[in-house]
Amino acid sequence: MLQIKNLIITHKKDLRILLQDFSCVLNDGDKAVIVGEEGDGKSTLLKWIYNPDIIEDYAEAVGGRIVNGERLAYLPQELPGEYVGKSVYEFFAEELSFYERTPKELGKLAKDFNVPQEFFYGEQLMGTLSGGEKVKAQLMRLLLAEPTVLLLDEPSNDIDMETLEWMEKMINNWEHIILFISHDETLIENTANLVIHIEQIQRKTKTRHTVVRLPYRKYLEERRNQFAKQEQQAMEERREKKIRDEKFRRIYQSVEHAQDVISRQSPGKAASLKKKMHAVKSMERRFEREDRNMTEIPEEESAIYFRLGDKSAAIPAGKSVIDFSLDRLCAPEEGRILAKDVRLLIRGSEKICIVGSNGAGKTTLLRQMAEELLGREDIHAEYMPQNYEDMLNLEMTPVDYLDTSGDKEERTRIRTYLGSLKITADEMDHPIAQLSGGQKAKVLLLKMSLSGANVLILDEPTRNFSPLSGPVIRKMLAEFPGAIISISHDRKYIEEVCEKVYRLAEEGLIPVE
Repeated sequence: MLQIKNLIITHKKDLRILLQDFSCVLNDGDKAVIVGEEGDGKSTLLKWIYNPDIIEDYAEAVGGRIVNGERLAYLPQELPGEYVGKSVYEFFAEELSFYERTPKELGKLAKDFNVPQEFFYGEQLMGTLSGGEKVKAQLMRLLLAEPTVLLLDEPSNDIDMETLEWMEKMINNWEHIILFISHDETLIENTANLVIHIEQIQRKTKTRHTVVRLPYRKYLEERRNQFAKQEQQAMEERREKKIRDEKFRRIYQSVEHAQDVISRQSPGKAASLKKKMHAVKSMERRFEREDRNMTEIPEEESAIYFRLGDKSAAIPAGKSVIDFSLDRLCAPEEGRILAKDVRLLIRGSEKICIVGSNGAGKTTLLRQMAEELLGREDIHAEYMPQNYEDMLNLEMTPVDYLDTSGDKEERTRIRTYLGSLKITADEMDHPIAQLSGGQKAKVLLLKMSLSGANVLILDEPTRNFSPLSGPVIRKMLAEFPGAIISISHDRKYIEEVCEKVYRLAEEGLIPVE
């Protein structure tokens, strides 16, 4: 059993409360997902559950944490810096249980994760692995220690379709406790039986949380129905209040007028009217008490939305966006050949997606395409890498990073845009390094929008957006009037945004029907 009692988490810098009086009990068989918008404290909660000391640098926490002998294992959102320079073998060798595993057991684990058995003994540096390979390596090492509680922060980020399907089976078959954060709506829908929803409402001045034992889709459906019913009741009460208040206003004015007139002409009736006015004011106080108990109009943390590009970003149907040809695609560090005869032709405002196994070279290929497209003058391309730090200056604030002129009006406009993306005024003045992964992605998307780009090159564009923002982001990208070249394993993104899909294999880019 894992129990959290009356937890309060406060951000140290701006004193914003991330969680207030949060309590939850998890037992064997629970597959709990934490959902919420970017920057709402999901990762902070997961870190605190694993080890409260981890968040001490930026957050203060007060509350109870009862583990009762459970063995906790934690998968962070990014590979910790101390492992970047270690070889794959050194990474696994630090886990003592690695030496207790037989070759047969290691072989089964490797097969489950779709990697060769010799992967465990590789000399390749962890920092040079693909995003998906990093996630696989970390998760395999966790499983070697046979934990009873898995705390997973974005386990679905960057892993290929085959591993995603395996992960769904693993979560569903896990006999103990799993608490995870994911932006993959399909994974959540297929696995979670308990939902923890964290929200920041009233312009992020108030926190709210919900804990329900329901599948995710059922939770969303019941939440929508509940909110619709509550809003209907609240609006009906306000209509009745308006009618009541108008009647009361007329009564009050009538008695007040009678008092003014009669007090001068008939002092004997003044006392009676005074009693009547006393009754009217008593009625007013009763109405005020009733109004305090009125049904509240439901408030939810609204998803972000802004238009990505305008009509000028449209590309004529016959115009060649890219006619890419590569005899050999090689791994950047080893020089190993990943694919041969890579060809890709895109015309007009096509939206294409490249899929493939982890380590197949998708990101390497997209980088090479980006180098060619970013140098072109007949189009305006913008690139969102898998690692946002490649493009962002983490020491700058979001406003300073997006400001290209220093003009006061432009800075005001940028702050307005950032506000529409649910980034608070305080967060606008924080270094970008302190923003969540999803907030960093928002800053990059806003930069693309402000730049006037007509070609977007996106490496896992939805990987850090919450399942609540995901539908909005997909709609925004689907409506982008220009061309999109992307890599993704997000099944909903592929279905809703992409017109053509290619699989990168040893023999090149193969169209997927």
